[in-house]
Amino acid sequence: MKQENTKGQRRKGGRPAKNDPVTECVMVRFNAREYARFLTLFEQSGVKAKAVFIKARVFGQPFHVVKTDRAALEYVAKLTTFYAQFRAIGVNYNQVVKELHSNFSHKKALALLFKLEDLTKELAATGQQIISLTKEFEEKYLQG
Repeated sequence: MKQENTKGQRRKGGRPAKNDPVTECVMVRFNAREYARFLTLFEQSGVKAKAVFIKARVFGQPFHVVKTDRAALEYVAKLTTFYAQFRAIGVNYNQVVKELHSNFSHKKALALLFKLEDLTKELAATGQQIISLTKEFEEKYLQG
């Protein structure tokens, strides 16, 4: 015999029941021009589902427009990869200095460190260029 579930009993499996299940469905039909406009607004909103977007519009929730600048995204992506490479150089730099001190004589290590110092100055100048370009980018794209 099968026992019926009452309100106080817990079911054996499956997804837990929602407190306020969505049961009603409404259909909306658009002509081609209206649908194109709808899709434009939907894409600008940044919402993941069309039903959520429509529901928000019907009940008067605020409309947020999300605009993405492809050039800015590309710049940030390249800057991120460049920063990762820059950090890797720093790690390698530390390893080289340790190896110079442990494997070479004091005089030879100092001569090699002098050459490394010149290259470090170039790297520092590149780092300053990165910082200035990033500040310029922030002023141009993120403030306006």
